[in-house]
Amino acid sequence: MNRKKGDKGFEIANLNRIKLNSKQCRIYRVRVNDLEAAFIYNDPTLEVCHHESKQRNLNYFSNAYAAAVSAVDPDAGNGELCIKVPSELWKHVDELKVLKVHINFSLDQPKGGLHFVVPNVEGSMAERGAHVFSCGYQNSTRFWFPCVDSYSELCTWKLEYTVDAAMVAVSNGDLVETIYTHDMRKKTFHYMLTIPTAASNISLAIGPFEILVDPYMHEVTHFCLPQLLPLLKHTTSYLHEVFEFYEEILTCRYPYSCFKTVFIDEAYVEVAAYASMSIFSTNLLHSAMIIDETPLTRRCLAQSLAQQFFGCFISRMSWSDEWELDQIVAYELKTGGVLLHPIFGGGKEKDNPASHLHFSIKHPHTLSWEYYTMFQCKAHLVMRLIENRISMEFMLQVFNKLLSLASTASSQKFQSHMWSQMLVSTSGFLKSISNVSGKDIQPLIKQWVDQSGVVKFYGSFAFNRKRNVLELEIKQDYTSPGTQKYVGPLKVTVQELDGSFNHTLQIEENSLKHDIPCHSKSRRNKKKKIPLMNGEEVDMDLSAMDADSPLLWIRIDPDMSVLRKVEFEQSDFMWQYQLRYERDVVAQEESILALEKFPTPASRLALTDILEQEQCFYRVRMLACFCLAKIANSMVSTWTGPPAMKSLFTRMFCCKTCPNIVKTNNFMSFQSYFLQKTMPVAMALLRDVHNLCPKEVLTFILDLIKYNDNRKNKFSDNYYRAEMIDALANSVTPAVSVNNEVRTLDNLNPDVRLILEEITRFLNMEKLLPSYRHTITVSCLRAIRVLQKNGHVPSDPALFKSYAEYGHFVDIRIAALEAVVDYTKVDRSYEELQWLLTMIQNDPVPYVRHKILNMLTRNPPFTKNMDSPLCNEALVDQLWKLMNSGTSHDWRLRCGAVDLYFTLFGLSRPSCLPLPELGLVLNLKEKKAVLNPTIIPEAVFSNSQEEEEVDMDTVHDSQAFIYHHLNMLERPSTPGTMSVHHAKGWCVI
Repeated sequence: MNRKKGDKGFEIANLNRIKLNSKQCRIYRVRVNDLEAAFIYNDPTLEVCHHESKQRNLNYFSNAYAAAVSAVDPDAGNGELCIKVPSELWKHVDELKVLKVHINFSLDQPKGGLHFVVPNVEGSMAERGAHVFSCGYQNSTRFWFPCVDSYSELCTWKLEYTVDAAMVAVSNGDLVETIYTHDMRKKTFHYMLTIPTAASNISLAIGPFEILVDPYMHEVTHFCLPQLLPLLKHTTSYLHEVFEFYEEILTCRYPYSCFKTVFIDEAYVEVAAYASMSIFSTNLLHSAMIIDETPLTRRCLAQSLAQQFFGCFISRMSWSDEWELDQIVAYELKTGGVLLHPIFGGGKEKDNPASHLHFSIKHPHTLSWEYYTMFQCKAHLVMRLIENRISMEFMLQVFNKLLSLASTASSQKFQSHMWSQMLVSTSGFLKSISNVSGKDIQPLIKQWVDQSGVVKFYGSFAFNRKRNVLELEIKQDYTSPGTQKYVGPLKVTVQELDGSFNHTLQIEENSLKHDIPCHSKSRRNKKKKIPLMNGEEVDMDLSAMDADSPLLWIRIDPDMSVLRKVEFEQSDFMWQYQLRYERDVVAQEESILALEKFPTPASRLALTDILEQEQCFYRVRMLACFCLAKIANSMVSTWTGPPAMKSLFTRMFCCKTCPNIVKTNNFMSFQSYFLQKTMPVAMALLRDVHNLCPKEVLTFILDLIKYNDNRKNKFSDNYYRAEMIDALANSVTPAVSVNNEVRTLDNLNPDVRLILEEITRFLNMEKLLPSYRHTITVSCLRAIRVLQKNGHVPSDPALFKSYAEYGHFVDIRIAALEAVVDYTKVDRSYEELQWLLTMIQNDPVPYVRHKILNMLTRNPPFTKNMDSPLCNEALVDQLWKLMNSGTSHDWRLRCGAVDLYFTLFGLSRPSCLPLPELGLVLNLKEKKAVLNPTIIPEAVFSNSQEEEEVDMDTVHDSQAFIYHHLNMLERPSTPGTMSVHHAKGWCVI
């Protein structure tokens, strides 16, 4: 790979400097219209804080980092590379003529943007499966070639890649031709992308890929690593149906002339969509024998194709418009989510609802990954609210209008001002909705997009028999963090004896109580079928209900037309009726969660009925298993009969002649399969009066493992066996030590010995016959950690550290690292914490580094309010350097380091640091000592190249500029000069 070229023409008046984005690239020469041009390079994000002394203040860092990112933000007209337009060409600028910029650069040992995978085995690069691909969070194209790295700057592209003859280069657009060199040792791939596309949507993958042309759609091509072609064929066999579905509901053709899917190892994210191609993790590939992975992979394929329409073809105008694209993609996928944080706040910074956060939300490169995840969830929920407001039909018409305008604009090759139709903005999106539907949704946007938080309702009721009225009381909590006040309509559904009735209440500022008239009289003696909401009529046993009341159950906001959390109080029999007879899945799950508070025989019977009901959604039945286990534990003193679910499992899945032997596996019914592997996991949570797992349950689970027979099953049982190991882990209870004796294999509890033997056998079998994605090894590692935490085996991280080393499958590594993180917290081990931090700095896989930071943040060894021996000055310095300069090559990693620093030390100066000299000042007026304000740096950061005059009469390389302009002699501007993977290129703008 040694040539990369982009082509863009644009017209700007009064232009004497051109600013481009470029990180890691070593710039050799810049020419503008064939004239030598002076240039300077400055990347303030390489090291955020230069003169921060020893304060280590996260508030200061966050402000400085936000300012550094803004200083090179292309949407603000900034960039790391500043080129001076030669004075001879100023006349061209005044005459609005096109300028062509030629940049000669190289990329040596990139730490981000491009990821190289070179397996440590014998053979040539192609035989070893070595490959490289572009990656990064949001607009990260600047990491591998100079560009205007903005989603709003569109241009057409001509891309050329020269690679070894055994390699294949996959990039955006149509492959025009492939030309071999004279010696046939190398070849050059020529790609042409004629649809205007942002640089951020340009990608690359090079490797010894096997190629599959989709048998249903010849314009679709799939690429995978050697020997994975059979898996690729099965995994992608479903994709043509996704094409047909999207083109049908959007009434619009797929916008590009081709589509390429590339499956690579050590992926940055599971799916990354770029113009006319998507890069997937090779771990998504699976055979026809795998059940559990199939829906997950299909969702990733569907997501990548949805992003081709909205995200690649139609791009965002600015970062504040990202939510529309996220929500449209999520809407097309029909996924759900939860809401914790705001998206964007309107108004000034002091009114910003996110001002309490430890990072800026004004730029994607400063966002916490957790925040971004919630951001995407909320985007989908807001889309649901809009759909409820204008209807699905109008919503699809809006999508079609956006795509039609963009398609027309993309064909205007010489009228680039038309290309703005290919960008979506919040105002434009809302205008399209208003034009198509004729409805004003501005109040909805103001409530749910401009504001943060959810509505929290508390509901209760009383039935007035004399007036035949339901007296409903609804309170709001809008003072707790993450909540807001709601004023407006609220739908309430009341299921009565004579049917289901909807009522719309008006929630006012001070109104709490609402009277709802009932349509039914109290229970009649004659038997009569009860009509449900869906028109179905069912027979019910009404003996449990109140004889004076016609109410069966009540639901608040059943259509989820408000972003809310509801806590509603009604009798246990009402929850039981709702679980049995309400056909809405959400209502059934609400009932199951509520019944945990009512451990009665009636609740037990209702949950058992759901488990036996094959028409019930399988996830509801799985949730009922765990609820039944909790109820059984609460009823342990009065429980009669065999352990919960045992007789039901025996009846459904075991031999009739020998109930302790499970039938030969047959997973043809997926609903039964998911129930079969969930019930033992829930049963293992049962406890007797001594808070121990009943011996009968443990024996039952061990028998399931012993007699498991998958020989006649067409599907793999690896996930089922992994769940059996999880069940063994759930059965473990804390060890009872006598005289502080040390646990050894000789004095192990007999039950624990059986569990440990099974885990060891499974681990040994995995080395001979590995399961798909090593699911069994993952479960074994988690089970061993459970045994350690409960005191049955010595707590030792050595096993987990060996499994966490580079070279193991990524799922195994993550499970092992999770155990090491937990060990670090429980045992307060500074040595293991240092080992984890070293992995964050040096591990070859970006995803693993990100996951370690994420796990440490979620399960920290200590927090800012704790007194811990792990909290010391050396750790503060180490983490500060990591986020200040050690992660400049990966936005996601840097934001993860900021999250961890905030979790451990908070916003202000870490308490474990000694106060600097003259750190305290005595305030005589207020009679108290305060921190000297002169040693606390102000959050002021200025890096504007417009404000400071720099000599640009001579050509500056990046290193010289840093020495001259920032006076930082130790900061490198590019990676080291020793080239392991060397790529030269030139860029035309």
